[in-house]
Formats: sequence, structure tokens, C-alpha cells
Amino acid sequence: MRAMRAHGPGSGLRLETLDPPSPGPGQVLVKVRACGVCRTDLHIVDGELADCRYPITPGHEVVGSRVDTGARVGVPWLGWTCGACEYCTSGRENLCGKARFTGCHLDGGYAEYVVADERFCLPIPEKYGDAEAAPLLCAGLIGYRCYAKCGDAKSIGLYGFGAAAHILAQVARADGRQVFAFTRPGDESGKRFALDCGAHWAGDSTQAPPEPLDAAIVFAPVGALVPQALQAVKKGGRVVCGGIHMSDIPPFRYSILWGERRIESVANLTRADGERFMKIAAAVALRAEVRTYPLEQANAALSDLRAGRLNGAAVLLP
Repeated sequence: MRAMRAHGPGSGLRLETLDPPSPGPGQVLVKVRACGVCRTDLHIVDGELADCRYPITPGHEVVGSRVDTGARVGVPWLGWTCGACEYCTSGRENLCGKARFTGCHLDGGYAEYVVADERFCLPIPEKYGDAEAAPLLCAGLIGYRCYAKCGDAKSIGLYGFGAAAHILAQVARADGRQVFAFTRPGDESGKRFALDCGAHWAGDSTQAPPEPLDAAIVFAPVGALVPQALQAVKKGGRVVCGGIHMSDIPPFRYSILWGERRIESVANLTRADGERFMKIAAAVALRAEVRTYPLEQANAALSDLRAGRLNGAAVLLP
């Protein structure tokens, strides 16, 4: 089979021909039909995640068919947990210290075949095509977990309007929330895209919103946006950091945190998150904006993601 592999930090991806993997006990062999390109993949290729193994096949937004049954499944980031630690036994398997993640510890979907633990595969609503379904498996899932952290917030700011935000904006709008989108300064195309996805307002990330927000989610891996978001939320508001990696947060005045404002991070996801979000995806007509690339052009897809040349998500087709 063909696979795009990373052999070390900063080395880019190489197209290789490998033997298809063999599933072990409890695993299934999946023929990949589409795999989304996530910012986490960039962090892996750049060597910014300390415990990632190399060589590795990235990709954790995998849509494919089980070779044994033909059923369509999704293979997400969370690939295995111990099931016995304090986190696993309290509904917080996303924090398991022994967890193994697809495309980081376990070979992922930048390939023609992948093996996955059957227990961690997710069903995908039939109404979405393969390419459109791929971003749901991380952009959708991590966006949903961030959204849940916002509680009953009526107005939510989204800093960084990429794959996750463009899906979440539609979910929030369907729930009757007001969405305020913050894009890179001068990104007029991104602002128009945000409004098309249901945002009530769109502006530069350096701007203040037209009204104070109940909550804000920072998807962009830019630590300087955290104080910006804190200044945008009301007393009692929260700022949720949705990325797996972020540049350093600069010092800020205590006064912008005071008033019972909160900052918290979101780490990974649980199977329960996946099940709940896929029910929402089945009920709400989500439009995933995707640009497809052949598998061998994975480096080009990552380059376009890095440079901000995408509205929505990139998806590889083997």
C-alpha cells in the first residue's frame, strides 16, 4: 500500500510503499476512503508534540470501510486507552496517561489502509460523503468538546476560523447562539467565509467584538490571543483553548482575569463525545467546506494549511 510517512521532526512526509498492516486482537483493518488534514498533523510533522513516535503515518480524521464487513467507520484521534486508571474509570478517558493516539503513536490515515481498535471506531451519518465526513472526526469533535465547555453561553467568540470553527459555527447557530468570528488581520475572504457559515459578526483577531461575550474559544495556536479573548468576555465568562499546542501566552494584567473569568484547555476527546457529536451531525445539516488532494500531495495540503490558504478543511483521497 502507499503511505505518506514522517521520519522525524521537520523532515516533511515521504511517499512509501509498505505491506498493508495486519489487525491484532480487537482490531479491524480499514480501507481508507478519505482522511482529513488537521493542524495537529502539522505539529507532528514539525516535532512540536514531545511523545510522538517516528517514523509515523499521520492522519486521525479517517473515513473508511471495514475490510471484514464493508461497513463505513470513522477512526478518530483517540485510538486506545488503558481502561483502568482514575481517568478511564471516571468518564475522562481523554486524560488517560497511557492513551495512544492515531497518527501520533499509532499509524494513521495518510495511507491506503489503517488498523484501528474496534472499540474506538465511530459510526458516521450516512448523509455525509466521505470527504465531507472526514473533518467531523477531529475538527467537529474537538470543536464540540470546546463548545460543551461554554455551558449555556448565548454569545461565543471563535478565534481562528478554520476547520473546527466553521463546523462549530453552524452547530451553535442551530442552537440559537450568537457567533462572533475572529480571523487573521486583513483576511477579508476568511471573514466572508465565517459569515457564510452562520457567524453574526466577523472581524480581525485584534479587534474587540461589538458587544461583550459570554465565552470564547481559541482554536488558533497563538498564545497572544488568550489575553485578547479574556478582554472580550464578560465577568463570569470563560476562555477555552482548543488546540493541542500553542505558542506561549504572554503576561497579562490580573484585572482582565478578575471578575471570575476563567481560562481552561480542552485535551483530546472521549468516545462519548464522539457518539454525542455524531448524533448532532445527523440531526443538523452541517456543511463541511473541503478542498481535496491526492494522497501523494499531503505535503502541499499541509503547506496550504500552514499558510492559511484554506477556507474550511483539507482532505486527502488515496
